[in-house]
Amino acid sequence: MTGYALPIKRLIAELSRFPGIGEKTATRLATFILRETEEDALRLAESIAEVKRKIRLCNVCHNLAEGELCDICKDTSRHRDVICVVEEPDTLIAIEESGGFQGSYHVLHGVLSPLDGIGPEHLKLDQLVSRIKNEGVKELIIATNPNAQGESTAILITRLVREMEVKVTRIACGVPLGGDLKYTDKMTLAKSLEFRRDM
Repeated sequence: MTGYALPIKRLIAELSRFPGIGEKTATRLATFILRETEEDALRLAESIAEVKRKIRLCNVCHNLAEGELCDICKDTSRHRDVICVVEEPDTLIAIEESGGFQGSYHVLHGVLSPLDGIGPEHLKLDQLVSRIKNEGVKELIIATNPNAQGESTAILITRLVREMEVKVTRIACGVPLGGDLKYTDKMTLAKSLEFRRDM
């Protein structure tokens, strides 16, 4: 960042803090912002400030919301007796965009990761158990990522609700539609065989 004025250096440093944004990308973004009109730059700054002021967690599912409830929890046509448990709000959005789920959600805001200091107490697990007890939930779909942290979180949730009268399912793992078996990794193939279904 040699040669840049101090305000530009500060902007580059702040943009570099974003996930996946290195110093070069941050520099390109900073120079883009500099080329924009002051009105455009202020509009960007205001949209960031507005998100921080107005967005909170939904009181029911912990999705991002503008009020006490998110749009999904406000929707009376959703099936309240089926809850899909996800790690983060962006996973919820991906499932919603698929159009294949009409139940409700529960966002954990993370997964078990002892090396990062994230234990069960850091996740929204107590709230999930409370919902199962109080909302007549019949099925819990665990949609955590198929990695070590996601799997350990799924196992923990299964143990937490074992004594409750709720069916627990896990999203399927396997070969993607349109995929070619010879190019599929060993772990995915193994999971595909493990979770095979009747025809």
